[in-house]
Amino acid sequence: MNKKANIKMTVLLVLSVNLTAAALITFFLTLYYRHACFQMLGGFCERMIRKYPDARQNALEVLKAQDFYKTDENILTSFGYQPSNLDIAHPLLLWIPILGFSAGVILFLFSFWYWHRKSASRIQALTGYLERINTGAQGLLFESSDDEFSKLQDEIYKTVTALYQTREEALKARNNYAENLSNIAHQLKTPITSISLTVQMAKEQPVDTRDGEAPQGHGSMACKMHETVTEIERQIDRLLHLEEALLLLSRIDAGTLTLDRKPTDVFTMLSLASDNLYELFIRKGVLMDIPETGETYINVDLDWTMEAVMNLMKNCMEAAGTGTAVHCSYEKNPLYVQIRIWDEGEGFAREDLPRLFERFYRGEKAPKAGIGIGLSLSREIIEMQNGIIRAFNLPNGGACFEIRFYTS
Repeated sequence: MNKKANIKMTVLLVLSVNLTAAALITFFLTLYYRHACFQMLGGFCERMIRKYPDARQNALEVLKAQDFYKTDENILTSFGYQPSNLDIAHPLLLWIPILGFSAGVILFLFSFWYWHRKSASRIQALTGYLERINTGAQGLLFESSDDEFSKLQDEIYKTVTALYQTREEALKARNNYAENLSNIAHQLKTPITSISLTVQMAKEQPVDTRDGEAPQGHGSMACKMHETVTEIERQIDRLLHLEEALLLLSRIDAGTLTLDRKPTDVFTMLSLASDNLYELFIRKGVLMDIPETGETYINVDLDWTMEAVMNLMKNCMEAAGTGTAVHCSYEKNPLYVQIRIWDEGEGFAREDLPRLFERFYRGEKAPKAGIGIGLSLSREIIEMQNGIIRAFNLPNGGACFEIRFYTS
């Protein structure tokens, strides 16, 4: 509602009030006019009867069809007449107050409706503006106006602007953090590559012998060298894994990780994840149990979801004892598809359960080679695909991961 429309509404309100007042005044004037006519007729009858007493009956007959003048006294009341019994006013005089009052009421109702409609329109416009902002629509500008909602509009605009600035600063800080994390991960490549080449050269270097015989103590030195090289290779593998994890974290934090979500069979996904961990399971002496219970599809990215499930399977495998098994199950209901992965080990420590999915958190029973990032990545990948994950201990022992992918 602009200023011109506000003025028009005010004029209509004033006009409606004036017309209503005029209608009421006209109505009371009409009542006064009828009373005056009644007084005139009473005076006329009184004078006629005083002068001609025998004309009383005739006066009554004539009274029903004639008009008379005003007098100070009224004898008509003795005949049973009232001002309302005499139709001496012109019909138009009776219609004027009715029409005026009706016009005033109509204009008042129209003014009220017009004001209500404009107020509703302004509220709807402000609500739509906030809805566009909440849905991420571009543009903060709002058409200015001068009415009772102007101050509210200004405050909303200031609040939205401040929130946008805060959001931009937060996004900038997050992107800077992700970029720095990515740069650190990339910088790790150079020393890791250099160390890898040095270790490879040390392994290929021939043993120095004298006259075909190894120097005294050379065997023990060679053994220690081999152990040292093996430990260096293990640490290099750990650094490479950390580098890959940091790169993935930077992509997740920056929102640049793209997931190609397609209908995927759960049994197929679990089987592929298990196949990738086959050698680790054989080396540990742990079995993998994945019963097939029919086709069940989830809308996920196969590769990344398989990566998340592999982290869970590996965690269960490391906690399970030799000769035990890691089990998987899945089921579907109208709301979600549920996947469970559990082992036959001792279960999670009670103090570890609230922090299992925190980045870089490692429990007391965690393997030394771990860096505490696998479960965190699994949770973030699952939650990016309309899913949730939780961990708990089974009543009969063993740790269990439960995943739910919601259908909507």
